[in-house]
Amino acid sequence: MLTRILAACVGLPLLLAVVLFLPPVATAILFALACGVAAYEMLWRTGILKHRRILAYTVVAAMANVMWSWLRACSIVSEQTLWLCALLGLFVYFCALFCELLAAHTELRFTAVCVALFSGFVYPFLIGALVRLRGMDGGKFYILVAFLLSMVADSGAYFVGRACGKHKLAPIVSPKKTVEGAVGGVVCNIVFLCLYTLLLNKCFGFTQVNYFYAAIYGVLGAAASIVGDLTLSVVKRQVGIKDYGNLIPGHGGILDRFDSTMLVAPLTELLILLIPFAVK
Repeated sequence: MLTRILAACVGLPLLLAVVLFLPPVATAILFALACGVAAYEMLWRTGILKHRRILAYTVVAAMANVMWSWLRACSIVSEQTLWLCALLGLFVYFCALFCELLAAHTELRFTAVCVALFSGFVYPFLIGALVRLRGMDGGKFYILVAFLLSMVADSGAYFVGRACGKHKLAPIVSPKKTVEGAVGGVVCNIVFLCLYTLLLNKCFGFTQVNYFYAAIYGVLGAAASIVGDLTLSVVKRQVGIKDYGNLIPGHGGILDRFDSTMLVAPLTELLILLIPFAVK
């Protein structure tokens, strides 16, 4: 536990320094590298697909995916050019994977190739929502919402579950998670998002705020956090590992630390586009 706390005390300020005080491209580079590591963790560390060429294709695709989100968020090139590049990149990546599948015949399972697609396309696109949030007007305030929703829900569920958890939420997938902890995570999210909304209103010039919307963010964010966490926990159970990696002491790998963020980030992006809780 001490190692976990110390790692958080060092890592969290560094993360916030990059996303809040450096240009949006720094956030993009940080999470492009993180998604490259995550692809390695999902394919190689789990043993699902120890194929060097496919690993290389997937790492490059994952990093390019996140950088595409930055280009789109910052409107550096035209929308038509962006989508043309995206289609071309996906076509090349898919063709490379399918050619490897054909060349390997029965030695390479189709399910393993699907895991590569998840690692190179799906996961980076979902995490790329953080980059797209950072590129919005007021983006450094909005990206914090995604971090708050995932981290507060996770911490609230942990402490409430330890204090009064009795009913198992998912006993096979994650035996320590409880229904009481999940409810605690929801309540903590609502409270913290409403406080954050108040802070934006009083200190940072967000004149139009909606506390009811903030509460909706809290509820949905907690639910998305739990689903993301349990989804990647299922994979760990199936392959028989405790953590995806050991990059972050006490926390595991990138996939262990950003499992809940996988769904919380795109949810936050959708909610801000549909029902913004705070506007300047």
